[in-house]
Amino acid sequence: MSATEIQLLADGEEAMVSLGNLLARALQPGSVLYLEGDLGMGKTTLSRGIVQGFGHSGAVKSPTYTLVEPYELAELNLYHFDLYRLGDPEELEFMGIRDYFTGDSICLVEWPGRGLGILPPADLVINIERKGMGRQLAFNANTARGQAVLQDLQTDA
Repeated sequence: MSATEIQLLADGEEAMVSLGNLLARALQPGSVLYLEGDLGMGKTTLSRGIVQGFGHSGAVKSPTYTLVEPYELAELNLYHFDLYRLGDPEELEFMGIRDYFTGDSICLVEWPGRGLGILPPADLVINIERKGMGRQLAFNANTARGQAVLQDLQTDA
């Protein structure tokens, strides 16, 4: 039986980016990740590490005002969503949200609770909380794809 939950500690921004790099190596096309946690917990920092882990060398910014930031990478498309300012989940339908969640893309979703009923289910939910000066990350797998990511993380972490 595969693990369905693991917890890791990231002490500082550099550790969070490094963890995102590790996570990128474990992700497969079609993966959907929900990133949960209060403001300032490091969801965008972790996302930056993931995007950079796929080889992106430019800026990785929070899509707070645009809702989605696309990254066309060598082998796949990665979409980083920030739904913090979303007024109503139905707005996602108007932006064509279903077009982003394909078998050859990876989707990172910050504040997924604001898209309930519209967003597809997550393979992996990552909850980030403050722990001392660092961050405690709880990874919960909801699918076989998510469990495979956790197995890779446990091997590499």
